[in-house]
Amino acid sequence: MPFSQRLREDIQEKKRAALLSVGSALLLLCLKTFLVLRTGSLGVLSEALHSGLDLVAAVITFLSVRVSDQPADERHPYGHGKFENFSAFIETGLLILTACYIIYEAFSRLFFHSVHIQPSLIAFVVLFVALAIDMTRARALTAVARKYRSEALEADALHFSTDVWSTIVVIAGIGLVWAGNTWNLLWLVYADALAALAVAGVILWVSSQLGRRTLDALLDAAPAGLQSEIIGAIGQMDGVLEVERVRVRRAGNRHFVDATVSVPRITSLEQVHLLTDAIEKRIGDIVPADVIVHTEPRAPQGEHLFESIRAVAQRMGLAIHDLSAFQQDGRLFVELHLEVDENLSLRDAHRRATELEEGIQSLRNGNAEVNIHIEPLGRHIATPDTRIGEMHRLELAVEAFLNSLPHDYDELINCHDVRVRQVEHHTLVSCHCIMKSDLPITRIHDVTAALEDRVKERFPQIFRVTIHPEPPEER
Repeated sequence: MPFSQRLREDIQEKKRAALLSVGSALLLLCLKTFLVLRTGSLGVLSEALHSGLDLVAAVITFLSVRVSDQPADERHPYGHGKFENFSAFIETGLLILTACYIIYEAFSRLFFHSVHIQPSLIAFVVLFVALAIDMTRARALTAVARKYRSEALEADALHFSTDVWSTIVVIAGIGLVWAGNTWNLLWLVYADALAALAVAGVILWVSSQLGRRTLDALLDAAPAGLQSEIIGAIGQMDGVLEVERVRVRRAGNRHFVDATVSVPRITSLEQVHLLTDAIEKRIGDIVPADVIVHTEPRAPQGEHLFESIRAVAQRMGLAIHDLSAFQQDGRLFVELHLEVDENLSLRDAHRRATELEEGIQSLRNGNAEVNIHIEPLGRHIATPDTRIGEMHRLELAVEAFLNSLPHDYDELINCHDVRVRQVEHHTLVSCHCIMKSDLPITRIHDVTAALEDRVKERFPQIFRVTIHPEPPEER
Protein backbone atom coordinates (compact mmCIF):
# COMPACT_ATOMS: atom_id res chain seq x y z
CA MET A 1 0.00 0.00 0.00
CA PRO A 2 1.42 3.46 -0.89
CA PHE A 3 2.59 5.53 2.08
CA SER A 4 0.20 8.43 1.32
CA GLN A 5 -2.80 6.09 1.20
CA ARG A 6 -1.76 4.39 4.45
CA LEU A 7 -1.35 7.81 6.09
CA ARG A 8 -4.85 8.84 5.01
CA GLU A 9 -6.32 5.64 6.42
CA ASP A 10 -4.50 6.16 9.73
CA ILE A 11 -5.89 9.69 10.01
CA GLN A 12 -9.40 8.42 9.21
CA GLU A 13 -9.13 5.75 11.92
CA LYS A 14 -8.16 8.38 14.51
CA LYS A 15 -11.04 10.62 13.43
CA ARG A 16 -13.53 7.72 13.67
CA ALA A 17 -12.33 6.92 17.18
CA ALA A 18 -12.70 10.56 18.25
CA LEU A 19 -16.15 10.86 16.63
CA LEU A 20 -17.41 7.69 18.34
CA SER A 21 -16.26 9.20 21.64
CA VAL A 22 -18.42 12.25 20.97
CA GLY A 23 -21.44 10.02 20.39
CA SER A 24 -20.73 7.92 23.48
CA ALA A 25 -20.27 10.98 25.70
CA LEU A 26 -23.53 12.50 24.40
CA LEU A 27 -25.46 9.28 25.13
CA LEU A 28 -24.00 9.04 28.64
CA LEU A 29 -24.84 12.68 29.37
CA CYS A 30 -28.46 12.10 28.36
CA LEU A 31 -28.76 8.95 30.51
CA LYS A 32 -27.23 10.55 33.60
CA THR A 33 -29.23 13.77 33.24
CA PHE A 34 -32.38 11.63 33.20
CA LEU A 35 -31.21 9.91 36.40
CA VAL A 36 -30.50 13.24 38.14
CA LEU A 37 -34.08 14.26 37.49
CA ARG A 38 -35.41 10.88 38.75
CA THR A 39 -33.22 10.45 41.84
CA GLY A 40 -31.88 13.86 42.90
CA SER A 41 -28.57 12.12 43.72
CA LEU A 42 -25.52 14.34 44.06
CA GLY A 43 -23.38 11.39 43.09
CA VAL A 44 -25.34 11.00 39.85
CA LEU A 45 -25.21 14.78 39.36
CA SER A 46 -21.43 14.68 39.70
CA GLU A 47 -21.38 11.87 37.16
CA ALA A 48 -23.62 13.87 34.82
CA LEU A 49 -21.32 16.86 35.10
CA HIS A 50 -18.37 14.57 34.52
CA SER A 51 -20.06 13.19 31.40
CA GLY A 52 -20.83 16.72 30.25
CA LEU A 53 -17.17 17.46 30.63
CA ASP A 54 -16.38 14.27 28.70
CA LEU A 55 -18.63 15.48 25.88
CA VAL A 56 -16.81 18.80 25.71
CA ALA A 57 -13.47 16.98 25.90
CA ALA A 58 -14.50 14.54 23.17
CA VAL A 59 -15.51 17.40 20.87
CA ILE A 60 -12.21 19.16 21.57
CA THR A 61 -10.36 15.89 20.94
CA PHE A 62 -12.12 15.38 17.62
CA LEU A 63 -11.28 18.90 16.49
CA SER A 64 -7.68 18.68 17.70
CA VAL A 65 -7.14 15.36 15.90
CA ARG A 66 -8.44 16.92 12.68
CA VAL A 67 -6.08 19.88 13.02
CA SER A 68 -2.99 18.13 14.45
CA ASP A 69 -2.74 15.67 11.55
CA GLN A 70 -2.49 18.44 8.99
CA PRO A 71 0.96 18.61 7.36
CA ALA A 72 3.49 21.31 8.24
CA ASP A 73 3.13 24.59 6.38
CA GLU A 74 4.93 27.92 6.11
CA ARG A 75 3.45 29.28 9.36
CA HIS A 76 3.77 25.99 11.25
CA PRO A 77 7.07 24.42 10.06
CA TYR A 78 7.02 21.94 12.96
CA GLY A 79 3.48 20.77 12.20
CA HIS A 80 0.28 21.19 14.20
CA GLY A 81 0.88 18.58 16.91
CA LYS A 82 0.68 21.15 19.73
CA PHE A 83 -3.07 21.40 19.12
CA GLU A 84 -3.41 18.03 20.85
CA ASN A 85 -1.47 19.29 23.87
CA PHE A 86 -3.51 22.49 23.96
CA SER A 87 -6.76 20.55 23.89
CA ALA A 88 -5.53 18.44 26.81
CA PHE A 89 -4.71 21.68 28.66
CA ILE A 90 -8.30 22.91 28.19
CA GLU A 91 -9.64 19.54 29.37
CA THR A 92 -7.52 19.83 32.52
CA GLY A 93 -9.08 23.19 33.36
CA LEU A 94 -12.60 21.86 32.82
CA LEU A 95 -11.87 18.86 35.03
CA ILE A 96 -10.67 21.08 37.88
CA LEU A 97 -13.73 23.37 37.65
CA THR A 98 -16.07 20.37 37.72
CA ALA A 99 -14.31 18.84 40.72
CA CYS A 100 -14.47 22.16 42.62
CA TYR A 101 -18.22 22.42 42.03
CA ILE A 102 -18.83 18.83 43.18
CA ILE A 103 -16.78 19.39 46.36
CA TYR A 104 -18.69 22.60 47.11
CA GLU A 105 -22.07 20.91 46.62
CA ALA A 106 -21.06 17.83 48.65
CA PHE A 107 -19.97 19.87 51.69
CA SER A 108 -23.13 21.93 51.39
CA ARG A 109 -25.28 18.79 51.60
CA LEU A 110 -23.18 17.28 54.38
CA PHE A 111 -23.22 20.28 56.72
CA PHE A 112 -25.86 22.81 55.68
CA HIS A 113 -28.91 21.28 54.01
CA SER A 114 -30.09 17.82 53.02
CA VAL A 115 -31.62 16.63 49.75
CA HIS A 116 -34.08 13.77 49.51
CA ILE A 117 -32.77 11.01 47.25
CA GLN A 118 -35.03 8.43 45.57
CA PRO A 119 -33.03 5.35 44.56
CA SER A 120 -34.74 3.08 42.06
CA LEU A 121 -34.13 -0.01 39.97
CA ILE A 122 -34.01 2.04 36.78
CA ALA A 123 -31.19 4.11 38.29
CA PHE A 124 -29.08 1.00 38.76
CA VAL A 125 -29.91 -0.24 35.25
CA VAL A 126 -28.96 3.05 33.63
CA LEU A 127 -25.75 3.30 35.65
CA PHE A 128 -24.71 -0.24 34.68
CA VAL A 129 -25.40 0.57 31.01
CA ALA A 130 -23.27 3.70 31.38
CA LEU A 131 -20.56 1.59 33.01
CA ALA A 132 -20.53 -0.81 30.03
CA ILE A 133 -20.27 2.10 27.56
CA ASP A 134 -17.43 3.65 29.53
CA MET A 135 -15.45 0.39 29.61
CA THR A 136 -15.97 -0.25 25.88
CA ARG A 137 -14.93 3.24 24.79
CA ALA A 138 -11.96 3.35 27.19
CA ARG A 139 -10.53 0.14 25.73
CA ALA A 140 -11.12 1.19 22.11
CA LEU A 141 -9.64 4.65 22.59
CA THR A 142 -6.62 3.29 24.47
CA ALA A 143 -5.85 0.89 21.61
CA VAL A 144 -6.02 3.63 18.96
CA ALA A 145 -4.07 6.09 21.15
CA ARG A 146 -1.22 3.60 21.65
CA LYS A 147 -1.18 2.66 17.98
CA TYR A 148 -0.77 6.26 16.81
CA ARG A 149 0.84 7.79 19.94
CA SER A 150 -1.98 10.33 20.13
CA GLU A 151 -2.02 12.33 23.35
CA ALA A 152 -5.48 13.76 22.63
CA LEU A 153 -7.01 10.29 22.20
CA GLU A 154 -5.08 9.05 25.24
CA ALA A 155 -6.55 11.90 27.32
CA ASP A 156 -10.00 11.03 26.03
CA ALA A 157 -9.44 7.39 26.97
CA LEU A 158 -8.36 8.53 30.42
CA HIS A 159 -11.65 10.40 30.80
CA PHE A 160 -13.67 7.29 30.04
CA SER A 161 -11.44 5.16 32.31
CA THR A 162 -12.06 7.45 35.27
CA ASP A 163 -15.77 7.34 34.48
CA VAL A 164 -15.62 3.59 35.09
CA TRP A 165 -14.33 4.01 38.63
CA SER A 166 -16.47 7.04 39.44
CA THR A 167 -19.61 5.26 38.16
CA ILE A 168 -18.82 2.29 40.41
CA VAL A 169 -18.46 4.70 43.35
CA VAL A 170 -21.82 6.35 42.53
CA ILE A 171 -23.53 2.95 42.25
CA ALA A 172 -22.15 2.09 45.69
CA GLY A 173 -23.35 5.44 47.09
CA ILE A 174 -26.88 5.06 45.75
CA GLY A 175 -26.90 1.46 46.96
CA LEU A 176 -26.01 2.57 50.47
CA VAL A 177 -28.70 5.28 50.42
CA TRP A 178 -31.22 2.67 49.29
CA ALA A 179 -30.09 0.38 52.12
CA GLY A 180 -30.46 3.22 54.61
CA ASN A 181 -34.02 3.92 53.43
CA THR A 182 -34.92 0.24 53.52
CA TRP A 183 -33.50 -0.56 57.00
CA ASN A 184 -34.04 2.88 58.50
CA LEU A 185 -30.30 3.63 58.80
CA LEU A 186 -30.54 7.40 58.45
CA TRP A 187 -26.80 8.02 58.63
CA LEU A 188 -26.38 6.24 55.28
CA VAL A 189 -28.00 9.22 53.56
CA TYR A 190 -24.57 10.85 53.65
CA ALA A 191 -23.17 8.09 51.49
CA ASP A 192 -24.28 9.91 48.33
CA ALA A 193 -22.37 13.08 49.23
CA LEU A 194 -19.34 11.01 50.23
CA ALA A 195 -19.57 9.17 46.92
CA ALA A 196 -19.60 12.56 45.16
CA LEU A 197 -16.45 13.57 47.08
CA ALA A 198 -14.83 10.32 45.95
CA VAL A 199 -15.71 11.15 42.34
CA ALA A 200 -14.26 14.65 42.82
CA GLY A 201 -11.08 13.07 44.21
CA VAL A 202 -10.79 10.87 41.12
CA ILE A 203 -11.31 13.87 38.86
CA LEU A 204 -8.65 15.91 40.68
CA TRP A 205 -6.19 13.02 40.48
CA VAL A 206 -6.80 12.67 36.74
CA SER A 207 -6.48 16.44 36.36
CA SER A 208 -3.12 16.48 38.11
CA GLN A 209 -1.72 13.68 35.91
CA LEU A 210 -3.09 15.12 32.68
CA GLY A 211 -2.12 18.66 33.65
CA ARG A 212 1.46 17.68 34.42
CA ARG A 213 1.88 15.86 31.12
CA THR A 214 0.23 18.68 29.17
CA LEU A 215 2.40 21.31 30.84
CA ASP A 216 5.51 19.24 30.09
CA ALA A 217 4.54 19.03 26.41
CA LEU A 218 3.74 22.75 26.15
CA LEU A 219 7.03 23.64 27.88
CA ASP A 220 9.00 21.21 25.68
CA ALA A 221 10.02 19.00 28.61
CA ALA A 222 11.84 15.84 27.52
CA PRO A 223 9.85 12.61 28.06
CA ALA A 224 11.25 10.78 31.08
CA GLY A 225 14.12 8.44 30.24
CA LEU A 226 13.97 9.02 26.47
CA GLN A 227 16.93 11.40 26.38
CA SER A 228 19.19 8.97 28.28
CA GLU A 229 18.11 6.08 26.06
CA ILE A 230 18.96 8.03 22.89
CA ILE A 231 22.35 9.14 24.28
CA GLY A 232 23.24 5.55 25.17
CA ALA A 233 22.21 4.22 21.75
CA ILE A 234 24.13 6.86 19.77
CA GLY A 235 27.21 6.61 21.97
CA GLN A 236 27.66 2.93 21.04
CA MET A 237 27.71 3.57 17.29
CA ASP A 238 30.93 3.20 15.30
CA GLY A 239 32.34 6.55 14.23
CA VAL A 240 30.90 8.51 17.18
CA LEU A 241 33.55 9.75 19.62
CA GLU A 242 31.12 11.35 22.07
CA VAL A 243 27.50 12.45 22.33
CA GLU A 244 27.83 16.09 23.32
CA ARG A 245 24.15 17.01 23.57
CA VAL A 246 20.71 15.60 22.88
CA ARG A 247 17.52 17.66 23.05
CA VAL A 248 14.07 16.10 22.81
CA ARG A 249 10.69 17.77 22.64
CA ARG A 250 7.22 16.57 21.81
CA ALA A 251 4.31 18.09 19.89
CA GLY A 252 1.19 15.94 19.93
CA ASN A 253 2.16 12.46 18.82
CA ARG A 254 5.40 13.59 17.21
CA HIS A 255 8.88 13.92 18.73
CA PHE A 256 11.66 16.23 17.60
CA VAL A 257 15.25 15.28 18.41
CA ASP A 258 18.36 17.46 18.04
CA ALA A 259 21.63 15.59 18.58
CA THR A 260 25.19 16.94 18.58
CA VAL A 261 27.94 14.33 18.28
CA SER A 262 31.71 14.52 17.87
CA VAL A 263 33.43 12.54 15.10
CA PRO A 264 37.09 12.04 14.14
CA ARG A 265 38.23 15.19 12.41
CA ILE A 266 39.66 13.41 9.37
CA THR A 267 36.27 11.85 8.58
CA SER A 268 35.19 12.79 5.06
CA LEU A 269 31.99 14.69 4.36
CA GLU A 270 30.47 11.63 2.69
CA GLN A 271 31.30 9.45 5.71
CA VAL A 272 29.76 12.04 8.03
CA HIS A 273 26.61 12.05 5.89
CA LEU A 274 26.33 8.26 6.08
CA LEU A 275 26.89 8.40 9.85
CA THR A 276 24.15 11.00 10.38
CA ASP A 277 21.76 8.86 8.32
CA ALA A 278 22.59 5.90 10.55
CA ILE A 279 22.04 8.01 13.69
CA GLU A 280 18.65 9.19 12.42
CA LYS A 281 17.63 5.60 11.72
CA ARG A 282 18.83 4.44 15.15
CA ILE A 283 16.82 7.16 16.89
CA GLY A 284 13.81 6.29 14.69
CA ASP A 285 14.03 2.71 15.99
CA ILE A 286 13.64 4.06 19.54
CA VAL A 287 10.90 6.61 18.88
CA PRO A 288 9.41 7.91 15.61
CA ALA A 289 10.86 11.40 15.38
CA ASP A 290 12.00 14.27 13.21
CA VAL A 291 15.77 14.13 13.79
CA ILE A 292 18.50 16.73 13.20
CA VAL A 293 22.11 15.65 13.74
CA HIS A 294 24.96 18.16 14.10
CA THR A 295 28.54 16.85 13.93
CA GLU A 296 31.62 18.40 15.52
CA PRO A 297 35.13 17.42 14.31
CA ARG A 298 37.34 16.36 17.20
CA ALA A 299 40.81 14.87 17.60
CA PRO A 300 40.33 11.38 19.07
CA GLN A 301 42.26 10.49 22.20
CA GLY A 302 45.72 9.13 21.30
CA GLU A 303 45.47 10.32 17.69
CA HIS A 304 48.37 9.08 15.53
CA LEU A 305 50.79 11.66 14.19
CA PHE A 306 49.92 10.83 10.57
CA GLU A 307 46.21 11.36 11.29
CA SER A 308 47.04 14.74 12.85
CA ILE A 309 49.05 15.72 9.77
CA ARG A 310 46.21 14.66 7.46
CA ALA A 311 43.79 16.68 9.61
CA VAL A 312 46.00 19.78 9.23
CA ALA A 313 46.10 19.31 5.44
CA GLN A 314 42.36 18.68 5.29
CA ARG A 315 41.64 21.84 7.29
CA MET A 316 43.70 23.81 4.74
CA GLY A 317 41.91 22.13 1.85
CA LEU A 318 45.09 20.44 0.61
CA ALA A 319 45.52 16.93 -0.81
CA ILE A 320 48.55 14.92 0.32
CA HIS A 321 49.86 11.38 -0.17
CA ASP A 322 53.00 9.29 0.29
CA LEU A 323 53.28 10.45 3.90
CA SER A 324 56.23 9.03 5.81
CA ALA A 325 58.28 9.92 8.89
CA PHE A 326 61.34 8.80 10.81
CA GLN A 327 63.09 9.89 13.98
CA GLN A 328 66.82 10.45 14.32
CA ASP A 329 68.84 11.99 17.14
CA GLY A 330 65.67 13.07 18.92
CA ARG A 331 64.36 14.99 15.90
CA LEU A 332 61.41 14.07 13.70
CA PHE A 333 61.70 14.09 9.91
CA VAL A 334 58.48 14.15 7.87
CA GLU A 335 58.19 13.68 4.12
CA LEU A 336 55.09 13.85 1.96
CA HIS A 337 53.73 14.71 -1.47
CA LEU A 338 51.48 17.75 -1.85
CA GLU A 339 49.08 18.04 -4.78
CA VAL A 340 48.30 21.58 -5.96
CA ASP A 341 46.37 23.10 -8.83
CA GLU A 342 48.33 22.48 -12.02
CA ASN A 343 47.79 26.10 -13.08
CA LEU A 344 49.56 27.56 -10.02
CA SER A 345 52.94 29.24 -10.33
CA LEU A 346 55.88 27.94 -8.30
CA ARG A 347 55.59 30.98 -6.02
CA ASP A 348 51.94 30.25 -5.14
CA ALA A 349 52.49 26.49 -4.85
CA HIS A 350 55.48 27.01 -2.56
CA ARG A 351 53.42 29.34 -0.37
CA ARG A 352 50.84 26.56 0.09
CA ALA A 353 53.60 24.09 0.96
CA THR A 354 55.10 26.53 3.49
CA GLU A 355 51.72 26.98 5.23
CA LEU A 356 51.35 23.22 5.46
CA GLU A 357 54.91 22.86 6.77
CA GLU A 358 54.25 25.41 9.52
CA GLY A 359 51.02 23.62 10.48
CA ILE A 360 52.86 20.28 10.77
CA GLN A 361 55.69 21.83 12.81
CA SER A 362 53.15 23.29 15.25
CA LEU A 363 52.09 19.73 16.10
CA ARG A 364 55.61 19.08 17.46
CA ASN A 365 56.30 22.57 18.84
CA GLY A 366 58.76 23.22 16.02
CA ASN A 367 60.76 20.08 16.75
CA ALA A 368 60.25 18.62 13.27
CA GLU A 369 61.86 18.93 9.86
CA VAL A 370 59.39 18.74 6.97
CA ASN A 371 60.24 18.05 3.34
CA ILE A 372 57.34 18.48 0.91
CA HIS A 373 57.39 17.30 -2.70
CA ILE A 374 55.06 19.47 -4.80
CA GLU A 375 53.25 17.97 -7.75
CA PRO A 376 50.28 19.03 -9.90
CA LEU A 377 46.81 17.88 -9.01
CA GLY A 378 45.67 16.46 -12.34
CA ARG A 379 42.41 17.75 -13.75
CA HIS A 380 43.10 17.66 -17.48
CA ILE A 381 41.77 14.62 -19.38
CA ALA A 382 44.22 13.96 -22.21
CA THR A 383 43.70 12.19 -25.55
CA PRO A 384 46.24 9.45 -26.44
CA ASP A 385 48.26 9.80 -29.64
CA THR A 386 47.44 7.30 -32.39
CA ARG A 387 50.49 5.07 -32.86
CA ILE A 388 48.78 1.72 -32.45
CA GLY A 389 51.34 -0.59 -34.06
CA GLU A 390 54.37 0.75 -32.25
CA MET A 391 52.55 0.78 -28.91
CA HIS A 392 51.48 -2.84 -29.33
CA ARG A 393 55.08 -3.99 -29.92
CA LEU A 394 56.20 -2.11 -26.81
CA GLU A 395 53.37 -3.72 -24.79
CA LEU A 396 54.60 -7.20 -25.75
CA ALA A 397 58.21 -6.26 -24.93
CA VAL A 398 57.30 -4.85 -21.50
CA GLU A 399 55.12 -7.86 -20.65
CA ALA A 400 57.92 -10.29 -21.64
CA PHE A 401 60.43 -8.33 -19.57
CA LEU A 402 58.24 -8.28 -16.45
CA ASN A 403 57.54 -11.99 -16.70
CA SER A 404 61.32 -12.62 -16.80
CA LEU A 405 61.76 -11.06 -13.35
CA PRO A 406 60.12 -13.59 -10.93
CA HIS A 407 63.54 -15.21 -10.39
CA ASP A 408 64.76 -11.80 -9.07
CA TYR A 409 61.63 -11.09 -7.03
CA ASP A 410 60.19 -14.04 -5.10
CA GLU A 411 57.03 -12.02 -4.39
CA LEU A 412 56.12 -11.76 -8.09
CA ILE A 413 54.17 -14.56 -9.80
CA ASN A 414 53.40 -13.06 -13.24
CA CYS A 415 52.25 -9.89 -15.05
CA HIS A 416 49.49 -9.36 -17.59
CA ASP A 417 47.19 -6.77 -19.18
CA VAL A 418 50.08 -4.51 -20.15
CA ARG A 419 48.88 -1.28 -21.79
CA VAL A 420 51.09 1.35 -23.40
CA ARG A 421 49.76 4.77 -24.45
CA GLN A 422 51.37 7.84 -25.94
CA VAL A 423 49.80 10.85 -24.20
CA GLU A 424 50.99 14.40 -24.95
CA HIS A 425 54.45 13.18 -26.02
CA HIS A 426 54.83 10.95 -22.95
CA THR A 427 54.84 7.16 -23.03
CA LEU A 428 52.72 5.76 -20.19
CA VAL A 429 52.58 2.09 -19.16
CA SER A 430 50.08 0.31 -16.92
CA CYS A 431 49.76 -3.37 -16.07
CA HIS A 432 48.50 -5.92 -13.50
CA CYS A 433 50.93 -8.08 -11.54
CA ILE A 434 49.94 -11.13 -9.51
CA MET A 435 51.82 -11.38 -6.20
CA LYS A 436 51.68 -13.61 -3.15
CA SER A 437 48.54 -12.70 -1.22
CA ASP A 438 49.88 -13.27 2.33
CA LEU A 439 52.57 -10.59 2.05
CA PRO A 440 52.10 -7.26 3.89
CA ILE A 441 51.10 -4.34 1.68
CA THR A 442 54.26 -2.44 2.67
CA ARG A 443 56.38 -5.18 1.09
CA ILE A 444 54.14 -5.27 -1.99
CA HIS A 445 54.53 -1.50 -2.37
CA ASP A 446 58.31 -1.77 -2.27
CA VAL A 447 58.31 -4.52 -4.91
CA THR A 448 55.99 -2.63 -7.30
CA ALA A 449 58.18 0.47 -6.95
CA ALA A 450 61.26 -1.62 -7.79
CA LEU A 451 59.53 -3.20 -10.79
CA GLU A 452 58.51 0.21 -12.09
CA ASP A 453 62.11 1.40 -11.81
CA ARG A 454 63.38 -1.72 -13.64
CA VAL A 455 60.96 -1.17 -16.53
CA LYS A 456 61.94 2.51 -16.89
CA GLU A 457 65.61 1.51 -16.77
CA ARG A 458 65.11 -1.14 -19.46
CA PHE A 459 62.94 1.12 -21.65
CA PRO A 460 64.20 4.72 -21.27
CA GLN A 461 61.47 6.09 -23.56
CA ILE A 462 58.82 5.24 -20.94
CA PHE A 463 57.86 8.25 -18.80
CA ARG A 464 55.69 6.59 -16.16
CA VAL A 465 54.81 3.02 -15.09
CA THR A 466 51.73 2.18 -12.99
CA ILE A 467 51.45 -1.36 -11.60
CA HIS A 468 48.29 -2.72 -10.03
CA PRO A 469 49.10 -5.61 -7.62
CA GLU A 470 46.52 -8.35 -7.06
CA PRO A 471 46.40 -11.74 -5.26
CA PRO A 472 46.19 -14.94 -7.33
CA GLU A 473 42.74 -15.86 -5.97
CA GLU A 474 41.30 -12.71 -7.55
CA ARG A 475 42.56 -13.64 -11.02
